[in-house]
Amino acid sequence: MKDAFYSPLLRTIASLPISSIPVERKALLDEMAKYLQENILTGREIRLNFICTHNSRRSQFSQIWAQTAAAYYGIEANCYSGGVEVTAFNPRAVAAIQRDGFKVTQKEVDNPVYFVFYSDDEDAIVAFSKLYDDAINAPKDFAAVMTCDHADENCPVIPGAERRFPLRFEDPKAFDETTLEEKMYTERSHQIGAELMYLFKKVGSSR
Repeated sequence: MKDAFYSPLLRTIASLPISSIPVERKALLDEMAKYLQENILTGREIRLNFICTHNSRRSQFSQIWAQTAAAYYGIEANCYSGGVEVTAFNPRAVAAIQRDGFKVTQKEVDNPVYFVFYSDDEDAIVAFSKLYDDAINAPKDFAAVMTCDHADENCPVIPGAERRFPLRFEDPKAFDETTLEEKMYTERSHQIGAELMYLFKKVGSSR
């Protein structure tokens, strides 16, 4: 499958800082990999819902990179994202994934809907800000992956989730309107990409 990926995206994937993932993060990712492996062994669908307060940056990066990593390693997975408030997929985050080699088209509405492609041969990842229980997401039997501390600390229960993982990331929003804005959005995208590529490689190695 990865042979059909866009060349610029493959170059980004090859440069992701996987070797720099801290030991404690690998321990959490290994725990997630074990859960996904168990689903595969028992014939159950892999369903991951990445949750952040506004579903505008980190959870969107996570859904996109997780779905891409699953395809890269030939693993069937359904990756979603959501929040506790509806805002919009932040344009700075959209620009970051475009720099990484994804192709993006947009439907202009009040809350823009983006269609994100890693290959011309596969369906788009549909990305827009929504609640975690939006109809487009799996209603039950999914793992809730909490990508921000605010959502993790303020949502003790995620209805329908069978597992919960606190995979928190720093918010690049802190650098909006600064000279470091582009650098930090790219850095966060690559950190998330590296960790999710590590995760799905680990899942794939067990088959």
